[in-house]
Amino acid sequence: MDYMTNALKLVVALISLLVIVRFLGRKELAEMTPFDIVYLLLFGGIVEETLFDSKISVLNLVFTLGVWALLIYLVEKFAQRSDKARVLLMGRPVYLIRNGKLDTEEFENNALEMEQLRIMLRQSGIFSLREVKDLFIETNGSFTINTYAKYKPATIGDLGLEEKEEHPSVLLIDEGVVKRQMLRQIGKREEWLLDSMAELGYGTVQDILYCEWSESDGFFVRTKDDTIDAGEIE
Repeated sequence: MDYMTNALKLVVALISLLVIVRFLGRKELAEMTPFDIVYLLLFGGIVEETLFDSKISVLNLVFTLGVWALLIYLVEKFAQRSDKARVLLMGRPVYLIRNGKLDTEEFENNALEMEQLRIMLRQSGIFSLREVKDLFIETNGSFTINTYAKYKPATIGDLGLEEKEEHPSVLLIDEGVVKRQMLRQIGKREEWLLDSMAELGYGTVQDILYCEWSESDGFFVRTKDDTIDAGEIE
């Protein structure tokens, strides 16, 4: 094995990667689109193959990386000029919650579960779905949230109102299924939940798409009639 040749290949690969990344624009890891990840994986495959194949010279590597970089550049430019190409290659933002209503079709298309959504909300400092007016999944997989005005941080302080202590909410019903483990966690029985739903006017648990409860705010419920497919909420 020619160690000097391999070292030179690594130097060429590193310089090529830095040039391409700088040329295409600076992006943090969280801002990368699926297409960005694919071309970086392809880059790693090219370098790996050249390192362990002595028949591939440094000039072959330079040529391969040059073609690779040219293809990426052309695809990026094509995506900038064509909306359809940009959506196909980069993806599009997904409107997951619109005006407080969940888009169940987009939930299924993105293989997203309610508990995953709740984890994301907690990481953003939001402990109840009732606060969310609009929510987008961006092309890099991150979430953008617009809360209702009354839940925005500055509102209470600006008005000089007395703040009440908030408690984290727990998911008790997920798409018609009672979360018995969550009930045990808060020291409640299933009978309590069913009686509470009946008092609020909800007939059967199977009709409830989402139900959360917190000690400070009580229940927040969304049924299958509260989805975008079902129309506007009266």
